[in-house]
Amino acid sequence: MAATKQPFATEVDPDLLERVRALAKAERRPLDALVDEAFSDLLAKHRQPRSHVVSAYEESHARFVPLYEKLAN
Repeated sequence: MAATKQPFATEVDPDLLERVRALAKAERRPLDALVDEAFSDLLAKHRQPRSHVVSAYEESHARFVPLYEKLAN
């Protein structure tokens, strides 16, 4: 993560902001730390799987589908 921060402005739901501020206070963390964490979590949630991982999964599934079916029963 970058050592310097870049300010930005936006609008958020007031109730949501109050809840996040309360969480920051309860955890004794600055609000911007929670915003950084939320942004990181959002990006991780939307990250696409790497193509070689998908290919390996598909090959494994095709190869071992009879075993998976036996294990499921």
